[in-house]
Amino acid sequence: MARERMDFDVIIVGAGPAGLSAAIRLAQLSEQHNLSLNICVLDKGAEVGAHILSGAVLEPRALNELIPDWQQKNFPLHTPVTHDEFLFLTEKNSFHLPTPPQMHNQGNYIISLGQFCRWLAEQAEMLGVNIFPSFAATEIIYEDNRVCGVITGDKGVDREHKPTARFQAGMELYAKQTFFAEGCRGSLTETLIAKFNLRSESDPQTYGLGIKEIWEMPAELHTSGKVIHSIGWPLNHATYGGSFMYHWGENLLSVGFVIGLDYKNPYLNPYEELQRFKHHPKNLPLFENSKRIAYGARTINEGGLQSIPKLTFPGGLLIGCAAGFVNVPKIKGIHTAMKSGMTAAESVFNQLQNESSTYSDNLKKSWVWKELSNVRNIRPAMNLGLIPGLLYSAIDTYILRGCTPWTFHYKHTDRSQLKKAKDCQKINYPKHDNKISFDLMNSVFLANIHYEENQPYHLKIKSRDVAINVNFNEYASPETRYCPAGVYEIVYNAENKPRFQVNGGNCIQCKACDIKDPTQNITWTPSEGGSGPEYGMM
Repeated sequence: MARERMDFDVIIVGAGPAGLSAAIRLAQLSEQHNLSLNICVLDKGAEVGAHILSGAVLEPRALNELIPDWQQKNFPLHTPVTHDEFLFLTEKNSFHLPTPPQMHNQGNYIISLGQFCRWLAEQAEMLGVNIFPSFAATEIIYEDNRVCGVITGDKGVDREHKPTARFQAGMELYAKQTFFAEGCRGSLTETLIAKFNLRSESDPQTYGLGIKEIWEMPAELHTSGKVIHSIGWPLNHATYGGSFMYHWGENLLSVGFVIGLDYKNPYLNPYEELQRFKHHPKNLPLFENSKRIAYGARTINEGGLQSIPKLTFPGGLLIGCAAGFVNVPKIKGIHTAMKSGMTAAESVFNQLQNESSTYSDNLKKSWVWKELSNVRNIRPAMNLGLIPGLLYSAIDTYILRGCTPWTFHYKHTDRSQLKKAKDCQKINYPKHDNKISFDLMNSVFLANIHYEENQPYHLKIKSRDVAINVNFNEYASPETRYCPAGVYEIVYNAENKPRFQVNGGNCIQCKACDIKDPTQNITWTPSEGGSGPEYGMM
C-alpha cells in the first residue's frame, strides 16, 4: 500500500514540554507577523502526556516567557511549594542537610507533567497547530543527506484502543525543518547522532533511571507543598542516586527514586531500592494508611553541559531532553527543555523568513546555557563517591559559585561501568508486604499498558545466544533487574538450561535496556502508535 504524503513547514517529533513549547512559539510568531505556518506535532502515545513522566516540580521561568498569563488560562492542578527538606539517610536514621541553593523551590509548583503537556497541547491547538497523538515516527526521510521529514508507523490505535482507518497505513510527512523532541534516548535522535557524528565534540551521555509512584494519603499526614529529597540509604556510597517525595494536590504524594545507570553491581535492582526505601522509619508512617494509585518509570539525561551534542544538522535540530537539557543538581529539566524549544522556534522562524539566525548560537546566549554551565561539575564529581562528591559540590556551589576554570568530563558510557557478577556481591532485598512494598507485576498493572496482540516486538534482540553466553553467564542477566517492568526473564527448560524470554507486552518504554545492556544486545524502537503505558497523572 502506497503511503499518503503530507507537507508542512515544520514537523515536531514529540509532544513533551520542549516540542509543545516550540510549536506554541512558532505559532505565536506566525500570528504576530500575519503569516501562516503549517506546524505538525507527532506523539507516539495514545494521547498527549500518555508516555511522559517526571517528579515533577516546575520552575515557571520559561512558562512565564511563553504564556505570561498562564494562571488565567485554566492551568491544570498545581501546588505551590511551601517547604524544602534535604535529608541524608542511614538505615535507621535521617539527618537534615542544608538545602543547596539550586534546590530551593520558592516560587515553584508541584505538578503532573502529563496534565501540563495536555494543557500545552490545548494552547497550541488554539493557535492552529496540528497535533497527532498515536503517530509514532519510525524513520527519517533523507534527500541529498538532508532531513526532509519522517515516516510514521504502519498502524496505530485510537484512545479506545480500536484501530482506525486514519492510522492504518504509515504516512510520509515532509517539512522544511524537523524538530526532534523525543525525550531522553530518542530512537530517531540516536540515529541522527550517529549519522551526522553529533557527539564528535561532546562527552558520552550518562543517564539515570527514575521510578515513581503516586499515593493517596490521609489528610492529617498531608503537608501541601512540601518537597523532600534524600541521599544515602538504601544505596551504598559508591552508587549515585536519591529519592523525592512531593506533597501536592488533594492529599496526593509523589514518591520516587532515581539511580544513576553508571552503577557497577549487576545485582542492583532499582525497583527494589524504591520498595525498601519506603520502609525507612522516617517514611513508613506516610504509607501505612495510604493507597497507591499509579506507577511508572523513565530514564533521565544526567550528562549535563558536557554531554550535549551538536544541536543542528541539515534540515533539522534537537531540542529538550533529546539533546540533554537537564539541570541534574537542581533536579529539574522542564523549564530548560521548554526554553530550548522556544529558542529553536525563534531561530527557525527567522531562517524561514530568510534572516540569519542560528539555534546553537542563540541558545548559548540564553539563560539555559549559563544555568547548565554553573552546575556542570557537580554530577561528575559524584563519581568520586558520595562524601567526596558532596564536599566538592559544597565548595563549587558556595565558594566558587560555579565559576570554575576547569570542567570534569565523562570518559565512559553507563553500560561499560557494569562489573562481572563474580566480582560483585549479591543484594538480598526484603520480601514485599503488598501493602507498602509490592511485587513488580502488581506495580506494572498500575501503568495501564496496552499493546495489540499481533503487533511486532519493538524490542529488538540482536542475539539470544549473547543474552545467555555473555549476559547470563558473565553478568547474571542484569536486564532482569534494571528493567522496571519485568520485560526480561530467564526461564529454564526441562533439562534446566536457561532461555532468554522477552515479555514485550510489559514494556513501559523507559529505555533503560537500550542504555544499560552491557553488550548493547537490546535495541529499543518505537512500538505501534497509541500503544505502551497510559499515564494519567504522572
